Amino acid sequence: MKKGWIGFVLLATLLAGCNTMAGLGQDIQKGGQKLESAADRSK
Repeated sequence: MKKGWIGFVLLATLLAGCNTMAGLGQDIQKGGQKLESAADRSK
């Protein structure tokens, strides 16, 4: 039950942060760039 509420809060925060699909795409792209740069640093 607790995990469900945590997931709901995270999803609501994500959706509140980007009101449009374009905003969602930008958020995903930024996350991917950070993940890629972290992978490059760990090589």
